[in-house]
Amino acid sequence: MLKRVVLVALVVGIATFPLNGHAQKKLAQTGFQFLSVGPDARASAMADAFTTVEGSVTSIFYNPAGMARLASTAELVVSHTNWIADIKHYSLGIAVAPWGARYGVFGLSFQTVDYGEIQGTMVWGNPQGFVDTEVMRPSAIAVGIAYAQYLTDRFAVGGQIKEVAQSLGKSVIPNEGVHKNVASALAFDFGTVYRTGFKSLAFGMSVRNFSQEIKFEKEGFQLPLTFRMGISMNMLDFLGSVPEGHSLLMVIDAVHPRSYPEFLRIGTEYTALNTLSLRAGYVTGQDEYGVTLGFGLHVSRLRFDYAYVPFGAFTRVHRFTAHVSL
Repeated sequence: MLKRVVLVALVVGIATFPLNGHAQKKLAQTGFQFLSVGPDARASAMADAFTTVEGSVTSIFYNPAGMARLASTAELVVSHTNWIADIKHYSLGIAVAPWGARYGVFGLSFQTVDYGEIQGTMVWGNPQGFVDTEVMRPSAIAVGIAYAQYLTDRFAVGGQIKEVAQSLGKSVIPNEGVHKNVASALAFDFGTVYRTGFKSLAFGMSVRNFSQEIKFEKEGFQLPLTFRMGISMNMLDFLGSVPEGHSLLMVIDAVHPRSYPEFLRIGTEYTALNTLSLRAGYVTGQDEYGVTLGFGLHVSRLRFDYAYVPFGAFTRVHRFTAHVSL
């Protein structure tokens, strides 16, 4: 009964998901936007359509339930992203199944951002109207602990609790002194994955960055709360005979963010001989980017992934990820 309810809810939800043309206009309602940047090269090359992709520690950044079917006893992933405006994102994820998948998978995630140096200023009564203060180095960090488990052979759940913080440096206010612009919050991610039993067809959902309102000084804001529903399948399942080690994964995620209208993420991944993967994706309703591309090379217990995203006026975004299975 539970399986039928979950399946019907996911199918109806995706089928009735509003597209951009009919969505309510929403802009600039959240802070801590670094939490909205996908850290993994494999996922990014597939337009971050990753809600129902299972078996990897990478799921800790997208849908923790995807860790439940971990392909090894332990996995480590390290990523680097050359983001827009010379901003650098770094992430690390660890997943372990110390007693086998029967007792669930435990995960640890870490993300940090280097925004570079910014010259501080303050209001002053000179012709320019300001004077320089100290050089600031804004930063952001997120540290989380996750757990995922299969409740049945088809239905998995997972969750993550994380501490997120951001420092925007110091500001000098006349007659008030120096203010440290630091804010932090406790946030939660959780999700599900349901394997239908029809070939490799799977449905899933996730909620990320659920938290209370936080604020810098006087102004309050929310974290970038995001709700996703996804569907995926190996399209080669429809062929009568497929050589071993080949797959063509198709993933579609419907995304409902807090800050802007709903949109779709569509990703594909073709893998040959369990070694070389070619990936592409498309994101609807975005002004600066849409197409995503990338590849992966899997040798023994090591995998290297790369993603390339043309980004309009910001030229391009590069992501690099190294993945180790133990």
